Amino acid sequence: MPKILILRFSSIGDIVLTTPVVRTLKTQLDEIELHYATKPQFANIVAQNPYIDKIYTLEPKKTNDLIKKLKQEKYDYVIDLHHNQRTYYIKWRLGVKSYAFPKLNWQKWFFVNFKKNYLPNVHIVDRYMQTVAPLGIKMDNLGLDFFIAEEDEFELQWLPEAYKKGFVVYALGGTHATKRLPLNRMIELCDKINKPIILLGGKEDYEIAQQLYDFFEKDQASDLDKAFEKLNKKARIFNLCGKLNLGQSASLVKQAQVVFTHDTGLMHIAAAFRKKIYSIWGSTSPHFGMYPYRTSFVVFENNQLSCRPCSKIGYAKCPKGHFKCMNEVVFDFWLP
Repeated sequence: MPKILILRFSSIGDIVLTTPVVRTLKTQLDEIELHYATKPQFANIVAQNPYIDKIYTLEPKKTNDLIKKLKQEKYDYVIDLHHNQRTYYIKWRLGVKSYAFPKLNWQKWFFVNFKKNYLPNVHIVDRYMQTVAPLGIKMDNLGLDFFIAEEDEFELQWLPEAYKKGFVVYALGGTHATKRLPLNRMIELCDKINKPIILLGGKEDYEIAQQLYDFFEKDQASDLDKAFEKLNKKARIFNLCGKLNLGQSASLVKQAQVVFTHDTGLMHIAAAFRKKIYSIWGSTSPHFGMYPYRTSFVVFENNQLSCRPCSKIGYAKCPKGHFKCMNEVVFDFWLP
């Protein structure tokens, strides 16, 4: 039985984007054993994937310990979907046939530093698929996968009454500040959405999410609710940032009417569930090839700036100080 190892150590969105490779390898090759190596904090993303037979985790500063375990498996192939110095070292130590996806680092560098876009118009998922093409694997056009554990399914009856007839998810997180809207623009966005909104993100997003909640919900008495109803103001905020695990958050994304999101992992989870996505881009750009995959989506970005993109991953603050990519982005949409 052929045995194949996939390497992708981080992060949430990137791992979700590897799922077509996982699925097509398992379904198109006869009787293979498929293993996946990642970091411990991301193992839960692939733990429910029925196409993966075994998971290995890379503990901090223990690369050699992982290699010792992997050597015992005697793999036939290694599929490197991370392609960095660590994975190069692991492949060298394992000494078996390997394939790595084209990372396009120099094209990204030119785009960020000189605003010259030499990147191919190819989604990163399709570049991942190029990695396994030598094995005869072809894209099956089924999109991304995300599997939710039964215990993580979020029941709608647990939500406040206003949300039981339908809600919008706003995934307001983002690893770097320049990938997130500032609070005043979040308020503007939620007011325009004008529907019950569930805020999703990590513990680090709770404070700003609570400020957003306070703006819309604080001290709203019943008579004020009636006044809002006359004005057709229906925006309500339910802050669940930092209160759910990833599977529970994904369950709410799956049940949402639409999803608004920054350039973050939940965007790709929403794509796995074929949700309509409104994606908001600041310092980064969808031209890097990580826009929502095989689902209906709208991009909000400010294309009138000579300084954008300023990074392929984002910064703690705007390098120019004006943050016009987010402060001046236009929210051009209407929800029925």
